[in-house]
Amino acid sequence: MIRSMTGYAEKRFVHKSFSVKMSIRALNHRFLDWNYRGAPLGNIEDKLRNLCQQKLHRGRIEVLVDMNFLSTDKWEFHINQDLLNKILTGLDKAAVVSQRHVTFSLENLLNTPHIVQFQRKDFTKEDAEFLEQSFEKTLNLLIKERAREGREIKKQLSIHAQNIKNLVSQVEKRAKKQPLLIKQKLMERLEDLNREETFPESKLVEEASLLAQRYDLTEEIARLKSHVKYLREQLDSKEPEPIGKKLDFLAQELYREANTLNSKAQDIEVVRKSLALKSEVESIRQQLQNIE
Repeated sequence: MIRSMTGYAEKRFVHKSFSVKMSIRALNHRFLDWNYRGAPLGNIEDKLRNLCQQKLHRGRIEVLVDMNFLSTDKWEFHINQDLLNKILTGLDKAAVVSQRHVTFSLENLLNTPHIVQFQRKDFTKEDAEFLEQSFEKTLNLLIKERAREGREIKKQLSIHAQNIKNLVSQVEKRAKKQPLLIKQKLMERLEDLNREETFPESKLVEEASLLAQRYDLTEEIARLKSHVKYLREQLDSKEPEPIGKKLDFLAQELYREANTLNSKAQDIEVVRKSLALKSEVESIRQQLQNIE
């Protein structure tokens, strides 16, 4: 199945004691790279990451969770009374010494470190389940988006695959002229050898064999046809497993064969077709950078 590695999903959920907005952005990456920002979730974050790992295989996953608590029930408020008493006693002494009235406002109270502490209570089991379910719904939206983009990429890859198939067929037809070109090369080589006084028959056989092997395109054409057939099969596959890495390896093999074809070709038209092949394969490789 073709799925893009990029995508974005955002959804807001409301619980009885809090609301939460979940955003998931997926970018290209060789592996699965989890990045979390937002409200501290403690152990719940590990569960969200595990859920992500179950459904996604590659990509940089950026998760943002923004929470807004609807009541004060989820918060604890604590005043460090001992510390506050020490501060007030010190201020009273300072007032006596300076003979000035010293005040300690509410703003001072809130801004003085370690005096006032606001702490969120731990999430209940119900809260945790709600957050996990909310994340899964958002993640499913992201997967749908990646699948939608994947279908668009598949269309482009199918076009390139068909172009490669056509080019290989054209090369196969032109390659039928290759024996004549090999014969011409051999005749030129014979003329060079005839300038020598004598040469063994074995050397003639060796020259003919080397030229035939050097310029024969049969194996490259056969492998290109096989690779293209496999590429089209993978594009049409309904298997749920991602195929990005598999197709990336296949593209490397296609490029290798096209490059060899170009180096062995003696027909200028075959050279042009092989260059066009390399261009099509390069386009495929660029598209594959965005496939899971």
